[in-house]
Amino acid sequence: MEAENGEGQVQVHLKTKQEHYAVPDVPYAIEGSVATTELNIFLNALLQKQGSDGVDFDFLVFDEYLRGRLCDHLREKAISFEDAIEIEYVERFPAPEPQDCLLHDDWVSAVKARDKWILTGCYDNTLNIWTNKGKHKLTIPGHTAPIKAVDWISLNENYGRFVSSSQDQTAMLWQWNIDSNAVECISVCKGHERGVDSVSVSPDGQRFATGSWDTMLKVWSAQLEDSVEGTSKRPRESGVRTPKLTLQGHRESISAVQWMDGQTLLTGSWDHTLKVWDLNLEGIKTEISTNKSIFDASYSSLNKLIVTASADKNLRLYDARTNQGSVVRNTYLGHNAWVQAVMWSTTEEFLFVSGAYDNQNKLWDCRSPKAPLYDLLGHGEKVLDIDWSNPKYIVSGGSDNTVRVFKTKKANIEHMETK
Repeated sequence: MEAENGEGQVQVHLKTKQEHYAVPDVPYAIEGSVATTELNIFLNALLQKQGSDGVDFDFLVFDEYLRGRLCDHLREKAISFEDAIEIEYVERFPAPEPQDCLLHDDWVSAVKARDKWILTGCYDNTLNIWTNKGKHKLTIPGHTAPIKAVDWISLNENYGRFVSSSQDQTAMLWQWNIDSNAVECISVCKGHERGVDSVSVSPDGQRFATGSWDTMLKVWSAQLEDSVEGTSKRPRESGVRTPKLTLQGHRESISAVQWMDGQTLLTGSWDHTLKVWDLNLEGIKTEISTNKSIFDASYSSLNKLIVTASADKNLRLYDARTNQGSVVRNTYLGHNAWVQAVMWSTTEEFLFVSGAYDNQNKLWDCRSPKAPLYDLLGHGEKVLDIDWSNPKYIVSGGSDNTVRVFKTKKANIEHMETK
């Protein structure tokens, strides 16, 4: 049945969870040499008989996207050509569209989007607020060294509150009056002995956590102590805030921190480990050893998996829930320099983005380890941070002094949800 070059015919069943794109569940005989392009033509021809317009699909064969010829994919997985092969097809996530380029005066090392605003942190020690349409609202001085991380605490029509962390060894809490476009520092958070590389606000907005080059993880109150939020009463504080909790366990710089839920924190470090901390127990719940320095890590509440960025150009997938947590579930190849930043989508279970020192952002599906879905081009220098907190925008900052904004469109999933 199989020709020398593996291009015999294969029996396939075509399945989809998107019922409006379903085709008859019968075996189809196709050439083993087909790739995604030919499968798309074949499937769209079947769908055309049902009156559907042309749609781009991706094809899952044994839980992994087809990225070459079907026969090569089956050989790699040691699957017999004699078996009937089930191929699942999903509508391809549309390519994000480049929007604005936000020009700064120095490297942009921190970005975080929420609603219609983009918060950025710079190597010239300033914070900036922009609209997601690219209009600059405010430059905020205050830190005395480059800013390494930012996060929103709360945001409504009248006020925005956010936190920034810096190489000046502090984190700062800010309140922004949107109507008057004025911002003030509520308090300076002191306690770290070296630069503060990462910051993350808890899901309820009551606390935030910081990770530092001093190897310490610290948890702080994010609450306004002497003012009623949402009123015109000015925040009044002594100005200095100290940590509620200090957790020791890493041996080198903490490069990533993220709340997994209200009582659980994830950290990644240059010491080659990921740690999951239980704040009720004030200690480490799980430790994942990797063999690389971790520059960034992201946990998805949708799929419960962790993706990490490292110096060896690769991204890796881990599952902290298993007793084989240190076993790499998948490795994603595509960048050709240090990967500096990574983040899961907050709405799409399988998608994440990365930014690297090869000047590129990439959008990945975790079922496609061999190649990203898309390269998001635009930066002329290293990418230092990337954010997908707002499902509609992928935002990245780089050492070309710019923020790049990419607009995302959901695939045609609405049909499925209304069924």
